[in-house]
Amino acid sequence: MCDEKRTMLDDSSTRDKPMELIIGKKFKLPVWENIIRSMKEGEVAEFLCDTPHVIEYPQVSRSLRRIAAGQDPRDGQRHCCGGIAQLHDHSLGYPDLDALQKDPQPLIFVITLLKVEEPGSYRQDAWAMSDQEKLDAVPLLHQEGNHLFKEGNIPEAAAKYYEAIACLKSLQMKEQPGSPDWINLDTKITPLLLNYCQCKLLEGEYYQVLEHCTAILNKYSDNVKALFKRGRAHAAVWNAEDAQRDFARAVELDPSLAPLVAKELKKMEKLMSEKDEEDKARFRGIFK
Repeated sequence: MCDEKRTMLDDSSTRDKPMELIIGKKFKLPVWENIIRSMKEGEVAEFLCDTPHVIEYPQVSRSLRRIAAGQDPRDGQRHCCGGIAQLHDHSLGYPDLDALQKDPQPLIFVITLLKVEEPGSYRQDAWAMSDQEKLDAVPLLHQEGNHLFKEGNIPEAAAKYYEAIACLKSLQMKEQPGSPDWINLDTKITPLLLNYCQCKLLEGEYYQVLEHCTAILNKYSDNVKALFKRGRAHAAVWNAEDAQRDFARAVELDPSLAPLVAKELKKMEKLMSEKDEEDKARFRGIFK
């Protein structure tokens, strides 16, 4: 801000990735395009922008902060026109932005232009895509995730699956739950979510697996893959009875899984035995 302390409103350098600006498309202050076009790659520059050029900054900042938190910047705005959002009694959820919205002021932008990409070479985040762009991106993300998984790059594979799920979920939110279009999208989400759960199993994120597989089974109770993965997650967190129940149901639905389930049950039995011995050693003599 243009006060004596140059009060900081936002600093994208403290976030996981740099701020991204798509020239000529969505989510921007018009003045930013003029700024960027005057810069060279690798340049650092400071710009003082007068009040008329930054009236919309509180709204833009709110969206930036939501994106940094992994949220959809448009949540809560689907049924509001832009004008309503500018009313003085409307809260953006951030006191500093509320104050700036009520009392607009000139702002200073200090920008480092890290990289310039050619048109068509940049894949947008799901929130910035059109519906068709999201649909087109899903099979590509799925394929990239599978390739990374085969290479053993599990975290990156999980990220690809998650991104594809986000594209489909944002489309599904526009449909009536249970409608043919909603169900069609859900059938696309389920295999991606199972792939994501497989990654989380390998990463040891067992409670995430339990949560997602349970969500699948609440809708599709006979999904064998969800039962098997949830059984493995239950076994990993010592829920022996729940694991046995899921494994038994999986074998009932697909008898060919019997050898694999037997192997998992043997592994679980060994882990439970080791845990019992550890507990006995830990508490031995504690009451003497």
